Amino acid sequence: MNVLMVSPGYPTEINYFTRGLAVHGARVFGIGDQPERELPPLVREHLAGYLQVPSLLDDAAIVKQVRAWKAAQPLKQVECLWEPGVILAARLREELGVPGQDVAQAMLFRDKDAMKQAVAAAGIRTPKHQRATSAAECQRAAEQIGFPVIVKPIAGAGSADTFQVNSRLELDAVLARSGHVHEVNVEEFIDAVEYTFDTICIQGKIVYWNICLYRPRPLTARQEEWISPQTVVLRDVEADHLAGGREMGRAVLKALGFQTGFTHMEWYRKANGETVFGEIAARPPGARTVDLMNYASDIDLYTGWAEAVLHRRFSSKLERRYNAAIIFKRAQGAGHIRHIEGLDRLQARFGAHIAAVELLPIGAPRRNWLLTLVSDGFLVVRHPDLQATLDMADAVGTDLHLYAG
Repeated sequence: MNVLMVSPGYPTEINYFTRGLAVHGARVFGIGDQPERELPPLVREHLAGYLQVPSLLDDAAIVKQVRAWKAAQPLKQVECLWEPGVILAARLREELGVPGQDVAQAMLFRDKDAMKQAVAAAGIRTPKHQRATSAAECQRAAEQIGFPVIVKPIAGAGSADTFQVNSRLELDAVLARSGHVHEVNVEEFIDAVEYTFDTICIQGKIVYWNICLYRPRPLTARQEEWISPQTVVLRDVEADHLAGGREMGRAVLKALGFQTGFTHMEWYRKANGETVFGEIAARPPGARTVDLMNYASDIDLYTGWAEAVLHRRFSSKLERRYNAAIIFKRAQGAGHIRHIEGLDRLQARFGAHIAAVELLPIGAPRRNWLLTLVSDGFLVVRHPDLQATLDMADAVGTDLHLYAG
């Protein structure tokens, strides 16, 4: 089976999904805007061919180039797990007569306003929201909804270019910074704890699901550099206080007609127990969350996903063994990493409960923490007991320090 993978080597996690397709018998053809020699070795090893294009944003040109790409014919499947390429993949399916999610379906997972309209029409609680294409429309929407509001791109990914706005003065400042975003969603701010509902589906049936807790919620983590954000995979996904999220996740997938592949939904639980929909994407969660889910169950969801989309089965045995937390670290100072403090003590203290350590090495330049949640590296800790996991995660947050200069 010839399978086209859009952006087969970026972001990092996609490398392993590309390998998963090859492991399950597909001839994988990649398409991207970087030279083939710059692809990660793991990707090059598992590709049957690669087409470099000038831009992944020119859908019409890409369709034409893929049609003429004889090496990849006949294409039986088109996959994309990189958020900005989801519509492109859908358009390729339509133009090439390949089955799978079409453009209309994909738009419900990319256009946050259309998404919320479809979800609300199914009777699911969503934040009040309005689409805006100008500063005046943003101001009117914010006044009608009532401050505080959230301003986010209609087709954004993660929490990039997303702001909590508490007043008209703050809104003016945000609009001045967001001139590059041409269309936004202005929505009600939900004061709540934020969770995920992640799934692998086969023809509309959920075959794997997961719930994560964000500590703190991503919007807060993006506002203060000193914070060490955490994502926590929960072992007890059947806990009573998560029932609303479980039910909502299943209802959202049904309302949007999702069929086969990975999904990543975010939702809120208010102090009074009310559950509110956040948003959903037709892709896996980012920021190494798939790795985190793997550590929580000693499973390989990269090949599990590939088996699901290629062969319409999911044979991996799921045993929820651990709570697992990933803690992202941001160095103090600017420039290059000069010193790492506290790692040895944490490793001695927590031993086998530390499942992974991936920090920038000494001498490496700092990453821009505003552009990547992974920041300057991370640790993964896991434990069967939730409180023990949270205590270890908090110790990593307070006791591990990276210094740059």
